[in-house]
Amino acid sequence: MANQNSLRRDVGPFALMFTGLGSIIGSGWLFGAWNAAKLAGPGAIWAWVLGAVIILSIALTYAELGAMFPESGGMVRYGHYSHGSLVGFIAAWANWIAIVSVIPVEAEASVQYMAGWKWQWAQDLYHAAPGKHGELSHLGLGFAAVLVIVYFLLNFWSVKLFARSNSLITIVKLIIPAATGIALIASGFHSENLSVGASGGSHANDFAAILTAVATAGIVFSFNGFQSPVNLAGEARNPGRSIPFAIIGAIALATVVYVLLQIAYLGAVPPDLLAQAGWKGINFSSPFAELAVLVNLNWLAILLYADAFVSPSGTGMTYTATTARMIYGMERNGTLPAIFGRIDPKSGVPRPAMWLNLVVSFLFLFFFRGWDSLAAVISVATIISYLTGPVSVMTLRRTAPELHRPFRLAGLPIIAAIAFIMSAELLYWAKWPLTGEIILLMVVALPVYFYYQAKHGWKDFASHLRGAWWLVAYLITLAAVSKMGSAKFGGLGYIPYGWDLALVAVIGLVFFLWGVKSGWRTPSIEAERMEANRHPDDLQIPPDEDEVERATGHR
Repeated sequence: MANQNSLRRDVGPFALMFTGLGSIIGSGWLFGAWNAAKLAGPGAIWAWVLGAVIILSIALTYAELGAMFPESGGMVRYGHYSHGSLVGFIAAWANWIAIVSVIPVEAEASVQYMAGWKWQWAQDLYHAAPGKHGELSHLGLGFAAVLVIVYFLLNFWSVKLFARSNSLITIVKLIIPAATGIALIASGFHSENLSVGASGGSHANDFAAILTAVATAGIVFSFNGFQSPVNLAGEARNPGRSIPFAIIGAIALATVVYVLLQIAYLGAVPPDLLAQAGWKGINFSSPFAELAVLVNLNWLAILLYADAFVSPSGTGMTYTATTARMIYGMERNGTLPAIFGRIDPKSGVPRPAMWLNLVVSFLFLFFFRGWDSLAAVISVATIISYLTGPVSVMTLRRTAPELHRPFRLAGLPIIAAIAFIMSAELLYWAKWPLTGEIILLMVVALPVYFYYQAKHGWKDFASHLRGAWWLVAYLITLAAVSKMGSAKFGGLGYIPYGWDLALVAVIGLVFFLWGVKSGWRTPSIEAERMEANRHPDDLQIPPDEDEVERATGHR
């Protein structure tokens, strides 16, 4: 536990909240309103509200876990504590993929916005492809790579440096989007736009389109930043108060900003642009900046082009910090080499983990060269990563009731069940085949897990497998339902629309109950109880797997 205790607890509640807010208000605000309107028309307003409510229910379950176990990279550890190493590995892999890929996508967003500048060299940074995802040019990728390195260096030296610089950037990021929404509304609000449908004609709320917008338009992608305060819990002062405050505050402030921006976008678009094909016919490369030019707010356009570096870069820096803590947490799960658990004694930063994430970020830049294509991958991986939180927090209430809970969520059984069911719905709303492709991506990493199990002689593997059957069966079931579901969500149409949503809700409830029942008192929790008896004043952080085995004789 020495490494964990060597992390510096320098981050206060407001700095922690700014970390979450800085993650939430990134490239999503630059593109999200435009993407959501293309899918749902004026119904996009409801998509943001619904998305915020769903994410808040999920985030609250993680608030109890984060305060209970105030450790860095906690998001990749909770499934391990409640259900064993296999559930922990699947959850950690999904979470890491969802978070580490945000680093390059934020850099890509900044460069893609530059393509809206009037100079030819800037326009050459990004190549649009009608009907397809656009891509950065080689020069554009070079600019994005430089930004990723800048994020890396700002985090490499110190957590305190990161927290201070991020708080300042986040304040700027909060002011500029709010000012953008107000300025666009004041420039002339065309209320008749709210009667135009996504594909033209009269608007009528399409519930299926609103749900798909929640899952894939950048809404889940944007709100995913609530994880940052949880993953930085190891550096938080008074985590029992700081973590819930940071999570709830960040989501609430971000929701106000995003709804304001969506309303402003819908009302500011010149009506003649909607005449031919509705909201789907609007193809901006830098949405709010181009819209500002159209309504003669040139000063705002200049500000937005500048902020296209500030907002995504603040998020990129935040995720560079949190992903390093996630790798650190995965090493403590016993499924990565020990080098990634090393903490630099002077800066308090897990530097080897940062180097790994830097390399992976470059790989994502190479394979996904546009914001749209990478954001789609992130959105679904994010949804899968949410699955274990609601189940883990309920399981630990049952298997480890004696452990101290600085923050105890009232009404947890109902909130956790709703959170899990909505996670299932989100995964379904993302549409086939994307749902199936990302579920398959979860399977790709299993050889790594089996390697470490074999390395330790498959010790206690049967117990870990019994704790994981519910999650394995759940992913297979959701993939099958997604493929057979209604055509509105990309399926073959065997399950009628409406009935498919009800079926997914029932599946979510069944697997939630199965998941909670499958939890067991894992060796990690038993080792923590023994440690707490010896050192009752220490923070409640289960040891790594080698220490667990020495203390309990099990892994």
